[in-house]
This record gives sequence, structure tokens and C-alpha cells, in this order.
Amino acid sequence: MVVVDKSAENKYIVFMILRNLQERIVKQLKNTDLPRGVILYGPRQVGKTTLTQEIIKYFDQKTLVLSGDRESVERKILESREWEKMKLLLADYELLVIDEAQRVKEVGLIAKIILDTRKDLKLILTGSAALDLASKVSEPLTGRAYSYRLWPIGQNELSGMMTYAERLANLEERVIYGSYPKLVLLNSQEEKHNYLHELVDKYLYKDILDYGGIRNPRKVRDLLKLVAYQVGNQVSIAELAAQLELSRDAVNNYIDLLEASFVIFRLPGFGRNLRNEMKKMNKIYFWDTGVRNALINQLNWKSERQDWGQLWENYVIGERMKRNEYEGWRANYYYWRLASGAELDLVEERGVELLGVEIKSGNKSPNAPTSWSTGYTQAKYQVVNSENWEEWVRE
Repeated sequence: MVVVDKSAENKYIVFMILRNLQERIVKQLKNTDLPRGVILYGPRQVGKTTLTQEIIKYFDQKTLVLSGDRESVERKILESREWEKMKLLLADYELLVIDEAQRVKEVGLIAKIILDTRKDLKLILTGSAALDLASKVSEPLTGRAYSYRLWPIGQNELSGMMTYAERLANLEERVIYGSYPKLVLLNSQEEKHNYLHELVDKYLYKDILDYGGIRNPRKVRDLLKLVAYQVGNQVSIAELAAQLELSRDAVNNYIDLLEASFVIFRLPGFGRNLRNEMKKMNKIYFWDTGVRNALINQLNWKSERQDWGQLWENYVIGERMKRNEYEGWRANYYYWRLASGAELDLVEERGVELLGVEIKSGNKSPNAPTSWSTGYTQAKYQVVNSENWEEWVRE
């Protein structure tokens, strides 16, 4: 990534990169027929606060901003759920923002009371622990708020800020270091290495351990490393359990927690027509390839790696999924494999449309596996390679 060393310009880059999701949220809050509540999920350091600040600027309304990470008089009043006190607190405000809302006691009930009573007030809740926050707000805010997820910077978001040549020139760096916004501001490799290791140690593990009630944090670290080495491959829970000396249930619970904490995502096996389709094991990928590489301390360049193909596959799949979600396009994602070895890296199901995808880090364009073409005659097939990948994640 071509990084200019003027801080104002760097801030402008980060702000503009977040514009796509900003437009969707602003449009919702402007529409009086839609809910006045927003729940914004996403890992720490991904830009939720920056995005929220830009939304606040757009509406230019009196805003109260609270943080679940800090004790305050305002927070205590909200947690009391005494409406007369809450009414006095909010009387002068038209927009309420609660950052890291999962740390506020009974935040779902508090939000429900506010939205039901103050018909003119908009509410934004942000959280870095999806499992924890969702469990508190899902039921009370049903029909009262829309949920969004903010990820590390997406390729389609970069296209509005950089030329095609700039994006190509910095592609290898993005795949290796990932796409957290702060990386845009760092110039040296040493700074980027340090930032990613701090991100993993200070934020990623902290949130997982805080919200998951983990009794043995070393097991979580070991599990993440084992999964990181297996990117692009089918993952056996039984093998992980044996290596970690844990029960299968414990491993599954840890993986659920890692997924809810925005670290990883799973692709199940796809199968509907053919008897020898392999569906029992998932594949596991990382939402940010830089986090994956930092976990196993492999931040070296492409020419020094043995795993570029798997890393590229992870990057492309993640970019496609982020793009679809930001556009509001709902889809189911799988991989496809037969016992004979025939396989596709990704199967995307959007409504009645089915797309099989083979991902190549070079410029090869192999034909669809015969078993796929004959078993799923209505499905489409596409090769995504170094020549057309950007168009595919932006189309």
C-alpha cells in the first residue's frame, strides 16, 4: 500500500475507506420508517469508533457518547434503569452512542426502554464481543434495531482511494500484513510487525479470555496456531482435541467463541446430490490474514513462503464475503469435495443461484470438475485467479 506520511491525509484515507457501511447506516437512520437503533459489531481496532464519529458528524445533533470500558455517572444512571433519571440524562440529546456496549449491565433492556420512550432519539451500540452483546440485545431490540458488522478494510473499499496500479503494487503486503486500518499509517515492516503482535496479544486474546470465561488460555493460543497452519484444509475436531488434550466439545466451544469474536470463520462442506461428497469436516479461515500470520510468526514475503496458495485462498474468500455483507447481499458459503479428490475452494449460494469457485494464485483457468458440472447442472462455475480476482470481489 502506498502510504503518504502526512497524518491528515492518512486520516482521510481511513475515513473514506469506511464510507460504504457509513452510507447504509446513515440511510437507515434518516428513514423514519426504519428502526432508530443500530448495533455495530466488529473486532477492536477495526474502526468502529471512527465510523461512529463520522455518523455523528453527518447528523450534527446533540450527542451523548458513553464507553462500556469506563465507569461514569451517565453509565450508572443508565444501568439503574430508573426512567425519571434516564429521562433527565437524555433530555438534551438526540443521539446516544454506547461504545463497547456489552460491558453495560442489561444494555438490551436499557436500549429498549430508551427507544420505546424517546421516539425522537437515535441509538448506536457498538461491541467487539458479538456473542456477549448479541445475547443481551437480540430479544429486547428485535424490530427496534438493525445490526451491521465492520471488518478490516475490504478490497472494494480501497478502490475508491487508490489507483489500480497502486492496489496491485501493494497486494502482496496486504495479504501478508492484513487490512487493519492502523496499518495504513505505518511505514516500516518493524512497525507493522509490532502492531500485529500487539493486536493479537493485547486485544484479540484479551477479549476472548474476558468474554469466554476461558480457564486455560494456553489451550486457546495453541488451538489458534493449529488452525492457522491448517488454513485451506479440512479440519478434524478429533485430531485437534487429541493434540490439545481436550474433549471434542471443548474444542468446538473454543471454535464457536473464536468465530463469535471475529477471528475466524468456518466453511462447511457442500453436498446435496452426490453420494461421495465429503461434508463432515469444516474448513477454517481467518477474517484477517495478518492476524493469522502473526499468530504463527510468519510475516515473511511471498518468495520466502510455502503457504502462499492457502493464504491467497483465505484472502480472496474473505474479501468476497466482506463485499457481499457490506452490500447487504445474503449468501451461504461452503467448500465442495469428493472422496475421489475433486474439489472446489468455494461454493456460494445466493437465493436459488449456486456458484462454484476455484481459486488460483497464478493465472491458470482450469475447467470445472466433471462431477460438479454433471451433478449440479444449473450451477455456475468460475475460476478466480491473479488476473480477475479484484473484479470478482468488487462486482
